[in-house]
Amino acid sequence: MKIILGSDHAGYEMKEALHQFVASELGHEVEDAGTHSQESCDFPRYAQRVGRAVVRGEADFGILVCGTGIGMCIAANKIPGVAAAHCCDSYSARMTRLHNAANVLCLGGRILGVEIARDIVRNFLATPVDDGQRYAQRREQVRALERNAEAEL
Repeated sequence: MKIILGSDHAGYEMKEALHQFVASELGHEVEDAGTHSQESCDFPRYAQRVGRAVVRGEADFGILVCGTGIGMCIAANKIPGVAAAHCCDSYSARMTRLHNAANVLCLGGRILGVEIARDIVRNFLATPVDDGQRYAQRREQVRALERNAEAEL
């Protein structure tokens, strides 16, 4: 699998640790979309880079890190086709893949330890999507909202 990583300055250290983990321990190809330092920067541009790469099929999944993970998640979800999820535990990471088919994981570099983040990433990347009718129908309703927020479901 190919994973694209991105962060702002607040998530830089966590992104660097996850880059090593995903490449070396999990054995996936990794692309680093930046930032490449702890110098202050704007998180939306990195959310855009990662989200677009996932939607275009240039990467299988994206991982975004900022201070809390919340800003990255909000920004990434503005890109049609992105299903970004902010996760702080492994259960949420599994469920967002299983039920919601999330394709971008958002983490908080200032609120999670590296070991917990690794476990969240491991579970997110290893969990398949439940293709059962109930969840597929709900995912299609979300896509309908993405196409037209005024649509009646």
